[in-house]
Amino acid sequence: MLPTDWKSATDLGLRRSEIDRALAEGTLVRVRRGRYLPASTHHDLLAAARLGCRLDCVSLLKAVGVFVLDRHSLHVNARVGSSRLPAAPDGVIRHWRIDDDPPTSVAADLVSALAQACRCQDPRAAVATLDNAWHQRMIDAEDIEDVFQRLPRRYRRLRPLLDPSAESGSESLLRLILRSIGCRFESQVVIPGVGRVDFLVEGWLIIECDSEAHHSGWDAQKRDKRRDLAAATQGYMTIRPLAEDIFHHRDRLAHQLRAVVSNRPAR
Repeated sequence: MLPTDWKSATDLGLRRSEIDRALAEGTLVRVRRGRYLPASTHHDLLAAARLGCRLDCVSLLKAVGVFVLDRHSLHVNARVGSSRLPAAPDGVIRHWRIDDDPPTSVAADLVSALAQACRCQDPRAAVATLDNAWHQRMIDAEDIEDVFQRLPRRYRRLRPLLDPSAESGSESLLRLILRSIGCRFESQVVIPGVGRVDFLVEGWLIIECDSEAHHSGWDAQKRDKRRDLAAATQGYMTIRPLAEDIFHHRDRLAHQLRAVVSNRPAR
């Protein structure tokens, strides 16, 4: 859980000597003059606070476990009218915004961060981010509507593309690729003797979205191979695109999937 506010010495109820001791012992961090956070605070949140800003956009979402494609730049929110802010170093993107959050807050609210992330990512990544936050029940349908209310009208075209049943960002992005090639598919399908699969395409092609985090160990690979063989005995073909290809080589993967679908093996 991320802390929501920086604290002053008065807020902490500590004397000057106690503050100094906590700083020396490494249990407290001074982010700006008179502003403190626990030393265990997420490093991106500390960096934002040191800039006199709040963690925002894709950086906040990454910190709380929501899928985003951009995982390198630090996105922070600066209040319109803020003064005496230090210069932002390379790799920091400041978003200037008016909101009602208290001046002590160190992180933007989740809906605001999601709306900003839709602006900062391409439309496909924005859909995957919203799907993932919704799937994890960090937001609900009402919050989704709030996100779109904060965005220009042109973003409304993304709303029908959302599906909170997607269990990962790669599933969301692959779903959009399958839509783009015009094939018939179902997601999260249970096949007797095989189990639940990520996608069933044209009734015969199983596509699984594997990630290194959940499929790199030998035990996971053995389970996958046994599932694939069980599926093959029933006439299904299984393919497992790499997450990096789903994320970064969309056009090539779409071309390959279109070729697979159009060249169904004879039965």
